[in-house]
Amino acid sequence: MLTIRNLHASVNGKEILKGIDLQVNARETHAIMGPNGSGKSTLSAVLVGHPAFEVTQGEAIFNGQNLLAMPPEERSCAGLFLSFQYPVEIPGVSMVNFMRTAVNEHRKYQGKEPLNAGEFLKLMKEKQALVELDKSLVNRSVNEGFSGGEKKRNEIFQMAMLEPRLAILDETDSGLDIDSLRIVAQGVNQLKRPDNATIVITHYQRLLDYIHPDVVHVLYNGRIIKTAGPELALELEEKGYDWLK
Repeated sequence: MLTIRNLHASVNGKEILKGIDLQVNARETHAIMGPNGSGKSTLSAVLVGHPAFEVTQGEAIFNGQNLLAMPPEERSCAGLFLSFQYPVEIPGVSMVNFMRTAVNEHRKYQGKEPLNAGEFLKLMKEKQALVELDKSLVNRSVNEGFSGGEKKRNEIFQMAMLEPRLAILDETDSGLDIDSLRIVAQGVNQLKRPDNATIVITHYQRLLDYIHPDVVHVLYNGRIIKTAGPELALELEEKGYDWLK
């Protein structure tokens, strides 16, 4: 599904990613762990096409397409989704209009007819229940006045609505209490299909107690320095990262 080879990227002339190699297949859940400043969020930003980051070397192939040559909106329509570490508020744009536009743009890209109002509202109600998102929130502006937990649930609600092929969760557990963490993780798990995959970026084992990874990678100083099974996350929880340097 996703193949990354020797990926280098910089921001403001400073190299952050220094040769990333990564292979993610359908059905798999990959966890990427590492200390602050190691390049985890930079990797997610580069994959979705954040304009502040410059790719200087390497390639990323997503379902046979050159991901790095695609504009951000095309990457989204092709099935890439990023759950932000710090979801932004969009005053004046209602959740209903925001999601209906996004869903129908994806359907247009796939050669499908847009959903009518009734079909869309039925779908939205179904996905709201999945992440226990209060129905009153969808009538408000995107994330405006939402609590931290509500913003993260809203990210997974958007993921449920768009049904991506590859979801990247950038520190989705950041700032969540245990109940919100459970609900968010439960939503992610219920969205797993044979034809999709997930990359979970996190500092902590606690999220991986709910979202069980098939593979764990350690990203340090812009490179993946170790890859193993889920037992690696437990070892990192016990020992930290210094033993890997």
